[in-house]
Parts: sequence; C-alpha cells; structure tokens
Amino acid sequence: MTANAEFRARQGAVLDVGSNSVRLVVYGLQGRAIWTGYNEKVLAGLGREVATSGKLSPEGVTQAVDTLKRLAVLMQALPLSERHIVATAAVREAEDGAAFCDRVAAETGLRIRVLSGEQEARYAALGVIAGNPVAEGLVADLGGSSLELVPVSDGEPGAGMTLPLGPFAMQDARDDPTREIDRRLEAARGLKARTLHAVGGAWRSLALLHMRQQGHALEIVHQYEMSARDVDDLAELLGRLSRASLEKLNRTNKARALTLPHAAQVLSRLCRAVKAETVSFSAFGLREGLLLESMPPQVRARDPLLEGCRALGDRESLEHGLDRVIVAWLAPVLDLLTPYFPNGRDGVMLAAGAALVDVGSRLHPDHRAAVAFEQVLRAPVAGLVHAERAFLAQAIYARYGGQDTPEAQLVGRLLGPEGLERARVYGLALRLASDLSARSPELLSKTRLKAANGDLVLTVDSHHGDLIRGEKVRKRLGALAQALELTARMQPVSA
Repeated sequence: MTANAEFRARQGAVLDVGSNSVRLVVYGLQGRAIWTGYNEKVLAGLGREVATSGKLSPEGVTQAVDTLKRLAVLMQALPLSERHIVATAAVREAEDGAAFCDRVAAETGLRIRVLSGEQEARYAALGVIAGNPVAEGLVADLGGSSLELVPVSDGEPGAGMTLPLGPFAMQDARDDPTREIDRRLEAARGLKARTLHAVGGAWRSLALLHMRQQGHALEIVHQYEMSARDVDDLAELLGRLSRASLEKLNRTNKARALTLPHAAQVLSRLCRAVKAETVSFSAFGLREGLLLESMPPQVRARDPLLEGCRALGDRESLEHGLDRVIVAWLAPVLDLLTPYFPNGRDGVMLAAGAALVDVGSRLHPDHRAAVAFEQVLRAPVAGLVHAERAFLAQAIYARYGGQDTPEAQLVGRLLGPEGLERARVYGLALRLASDLSARSPELLSKTRLKAANGDLVLTVDSHHGDLIRGEKVRKRLGALAQALELTARMQPVSA
C-alpha cells in the first residue's frame, strides 16, 4: 500500500453493546487520524439487573434488540472499510449473555464478539494511546458494570484487570458504598501511577461539570486535567446533592447525572489507592482502541496530531506536501528561539501549524481569520492539551492577518503573554512562507530564510530574483523581523 493510499479518507464503524448503552459510531479514518462522523446511542441498561439476578434486564434486551435492528440497516448501507461489533461486561457476565447474542444474530444478522475483561482493558488503553501517544500512567475505564485498569508506558499497554465497580455492580452496597469501593479496589493497590487517564461517559461528564464550575470556556474533554484534590472536592460536593439537584445539573443527561456521585467517588478513591496526583480525561477509549489495533504498524506509529492537522488542512489545500517544505524553510530561524513548550513540542507545533496553513483558504476573506481560529481551537484532532490548542489557533489567526485575539480571556489564561507572542511569531512566519510562494512548495524551495548578525535575511537564487520583489513580500518579512526584534533584509544569491 502506498503512502497516498494509506492517507486516503475512508470510513470505519464500531458497534459497542455496553452494560448501559448500545452505541454505533462511524469514524472518518485518514492515515493515523480518527474522527467521529456519526454517533448514535441508546441507554438500554442491559446490565442493570446482572448483579442482582445474574441475567440481562428483559426491558433492556427488548430495547437493545430493537436498536440493533436499526443499526444493522445503517451498517449495511454505509461504505465501511472496516467494522467491529463487540459487547462488554454485562453480556460477558450474564447467564443469558450467549442467548442474547444468538438472538441478535438471528434477528439482525449482526455477529457480536464478546470481549473478555482483559481484552476490554487492553482496548481501552489502546484507545487512550490512540488519542495521546505519549500517555504514561494508568488507564481507568469506568462502564456500567465494571472498571478496567491497565498501565500504559512507551506507547504500549501492560497487563490489565477488571473490577466490579460500575454503578450496576454496586447496587448491593448502598449502606456504606465508600467502604465497599475501597474493598473492591484492594486488588489495584499494587498499581502506582502519577497520572490516571480516565475513560468513560460518567467521568467525561465529571470533567465537563468541573469546567463549568471553573468557568473554563473551552469545553473539550480530551486531555482536560484535574488534580486529585479537585476530584476529592467534586466527589464531596456531588455526595451532598439530592436526587432532584442532580437531575437539574446543567446540560447533563438525567440518567447520567444520577450516576455522577458514584463515578466521582470511585475516581477519588482510585486516585488514593494508586497515589495518582493528576487525572487526564480521554475522549478516546475502547472503540478507538479497536481501530488503532487494526491499523498497519507503519500507520499506527505516526503522530495523530500531525495526521489530524494534515487531514484538516488538506481538505482546503490545493498544494499537498507544502507543510513539510514550510517546516524545513522556517526551522533555521524558529529553532533559534528559546523553547516555550517542554519536551521538544515547539517543533511539533510548527509542523502542526504548517499542516493547517491552508485551513482558511476557502473561507470569506472578511471572516477568514476569526473562523479559522474557531475551527482550529475546537478541531476534533487528537494529541493536543488545551494550551497547545490555543497556541495553534492563535498562530493560524495571525497567519490570516488577525489582530485582536478572539476569546482573549480564555487564550490568555491558557498561554500567558509569552505564549501569545510566540504563537503570533509562528503565525507571521507561516504568513510569510505562504504569501512569498503563493503556497507553491517548488517556489518556496528556491528561497532561504536565516537569522544572522541581527538581521532576518531572505535570499533567493539568481534565476528567481524577481520573486522577492513587491510590497507584499516586504511587508510580510518586515512584520516577522519586527516580531523577532531583527532587521529585515532581502538579497538574491548565485544559483
């Protein structure tokens, strides 16, 4: 398979029959990039009676089968390059789980793969890695019936375990739930991790609730972080709320809201058990883990951030491959700056910004900068912490000539004055590279940019000397030079 074939957009689907919900997600797949194209969920509650009766909920079975009939029609009609149909804890543990799968096959044609606890934990961990390839620590996936735990390190999951800590599995522990949670967590006390990577709908709801409490306007769960102390405080608050108060929580599903006190308590006690200091929430989980595992090794090894930015930028670009030429052209100057991000992320931000350089090219010129800013800030691209999202959005805003920062309070809080200025420098650099060459990789490669002796020097070979003429080039070079506190200079050189 060629690189171009690997990067061609295609669709994959995961149908997940969980303890609480039945969900079909259709994904766009482009290289290593994964994004949601269609998402349909029904809260069937299959597992709500497994802990007490040993069997699936009869009402849940009826609703699940009815839902699966519709989803089977969708999966049959859609042009899917891959499909995964799986069931987790409730179907795995129920006495009539096999009979349920047989009924589904007979009535819908869907063949359900029932995951073991170890498989479920592994796929949850792979999902976290799919969304954050540098994730280190302990993945914790809370579902309706079970809690899966698996350590991750160096891009690979370790040995996992499954514990009966979902809300359906805790129905017999209402007298002293905290003590029972601690008792069931005893098996996990050998696991130690500074960072917990939290997966699951209930925990995502906790993250959103905390964002609203803190006035954090960027309501994106993926890689949002809370301290263990914040989790303790939120668990204490939710534990004091009445059922009526829980049901009124802003923009929270009522059924989900009633599980939040339990979810917060499990997360709080788990942090204590494994001595975690930070919780990082992941929007990726089991479903994305299934997709990651099915990728060829050479595709799986790529950076999901850069692949996602290229997928987003390539939709609008007329010149594919421009981003790599821009990075090589700007690196001699921007690499001289004092790093702003840790662990070499400045270079990654340059590569991501270059991949997004054409993201606003088809927008109306009067609104291009502001709309491109919003697109990048909230793009469904994996591998970004919130500060990096703000940095890229601000850089693209400057690339399109934006002046006053949109959402200035949010972006300023995430980046600070130094980060804002560095993002502006990156944006002005991208603007120069794009306008100098009319976004032509061939023309850009005929020039060189360097910083020397207090000057920002743009050179061009003698055969293309006229390329650096004109007011636009002088303005773009001058703006970048001023931001770098250098003097702009242009000169042709021998071919």
